[in-house]
Amino acid sequence: MPDPRKNSRALTEGPQRAPARAMFKAVGFTDADLQKPLIGIANTWTEIGPCNFHLRGLAEQVKAGVRAAGGTPLEFNTVSISDGITMGVEGMKTSLISREVIADSIELVTRGNHLDGLVCLAACDKTNPGVMMALARVDIPGLALYGGSIAPGHLDGRALTVQDVFEAVGAFASGKIDDQQLLRVEDTACPGAGACGGQFTANTMSTVMEAIGISPAGLNGIPATDPAKARAAFRCGELAVELVRQDLRPSKIFTRAAFENAIAAVAASGGSTNGVLHLLALAREAGVPLVLDEFDAISARTPTIATLKPGGLYTAVEMHQAGGISLLLRRLLEGGHLKGDCVTVTGRSLADEVRAAPETPGQQVIRPTAKPFKASGGLVVLRGNLAEEGCVLKVAGSAIQNFRGPARVFNCEEDAMAAVSAGRIKAGDVVVIRYEGPKGGPGMREMLGVTAALAGAGLVEHVALLTDGRFSGATRGLSIGHVAPEAAVGGTIAFVQEGDLIEIDVPGRRLQLDVPAVDFAFRRQGWVGPTPRYRRGVMAKYAATVSSAAEGAVTN
Repeated sequence: MPDPRKNSRALTEGPQRAPARAMFKAVGFTDADLQKPLIGIANTWTEIGPCNFHLRGLAEQVKAGVRAAGGTPLEFNTVSISDGITMGVEGMKTSLISREVIADSIELVTRGNHLDGLVCLAACDKTNPGVMMALARVDIPGLALYGGSIAPGHLDGRALTVQDVFEAVGAFASGKIDDQQLLRVEDTACPGAGACGGQFTANTMSTVMEAIGISPAGLNGIPATDPAKARAAFRCGELAVELVRQDLRPSKIFTRAAFENAIAAVAASGGSTNGVLHLLALAREAGVPLVLDEFDAISARTPTIATLKPGGLYTAVEMHQAGGISLLLRRLLEGGHLKGDCVTVTGRSLADEVRAAPETPGQQVIRPTAKPFKASGGLVVLRGNLAEEGCVLKVAGSAIQNFRGPARVFNCEEDAMAAVSAGRIKAGDVVVIRYEGPKGGPGMREMLGVTAALAGAGLVEHVALLTDGRFSGATRGLSIGHVAPEAAVGGTIAFVQEGDLIEIDVPGRRLQLDVPAVDFAFRRQGWVGPTPRYRRGVMAKYAATVSSAAEGAVTN
């Protein structure tokens, strides 16, 4: 039997550790507490925004579960940035950077306190991959629990998410609705705690967490305000102690096959392109070989079997009511699209966890693989002279297969947003937003404000967008992100000029700038990269160390 206290003994046992024990006792721990496995509760709680607002209460339930199972919980906190709040402003540049800070801070507390096990509570977009990266890095027995989706708002018989607010801004700017109609959407779209309510990035990564096996099957999809969420948190506390006693580590869960399962789940659910970025980063932490083109290959052979916002019809809460992530995984398993023998944090295989997943009679959200909504998955990787290292398109949000048009070039998101708001973008245009990549931003902002404004103006199916930044999981339309190499390091996107013809060929997987080679070489002459936007602090450190988006935009 493994020693459940093999890490914490060095911190709490022996005469020389009396000062440490005295410090523990000062905050209420007893000798009996310190003789049990020490289980860290890494909490991403914040009162800035709804996504993580309720995690303090869930942490209490996790701690109760740890105590009931014979462990001692030690809660600590890390950061969380709300994408929905920071979208469209300079502060959005901190969002992706926070993923690295979350992983780093959990690693520091875990190593510094010789923790025996770990439960990570996450909810908003970057907290989900951040905690998984930390679990992979420290590789002690542990698991992650997603805080759950927000309930949909309701207005005039329609279910709303924050996506509808962003699109209402575009409708207001184009004169389609007035300020009172905009206010009604704003006031009703987000009724309480929980993460954004479609298959946006947070719920995409929640799906990943169950598909890859680091979250117990069936628990992540429970909505944030459902009373069952508290029971799920208690169970995760109990399970963490069991994991320590079994010495079941993340390295046994984060296998190559498990990553393939996670990619299939993203593809089948029409998930966010951010899933690509985060899985590449997690694979680096786990030491699992994974490259960008494999997302395209797996998506091509995986049918889209869920119709979820923003490209589909239903919210995350409605998906849970239909049968949830477990039903999605069961369907993929039945269709031969999952490797069922992968181990999960329960100690059981993924197949054992989801084979008997219940389905609500008459549900319309998740189909069998034999009757999919689309024959292939929602992710496509394009290459060409505009993206030698590749770029990512979510085809679940658009039916357009080919597009050719003149470039409308902007060196930051704000300039593009101003052009959209002023009605200067027309049908047939290709909007290029550059110097927003991992280094150039820095931080690779999402462009939901721009895409939503175009949707609100009725242009979403008539223009294309591409950027070396990112697109939100709530984005729909022909929106191509993660263009690499990015502009700031001299990628081709830096040399696109206003009016250049750009060709997008989805079936051929091509993104091509139609400029004669001699002209293109001339444009490169004398080019000097931009002056860094930040000279010191976390933003500067990130820009100096971050990798290409094609490698997950990692700093490790």
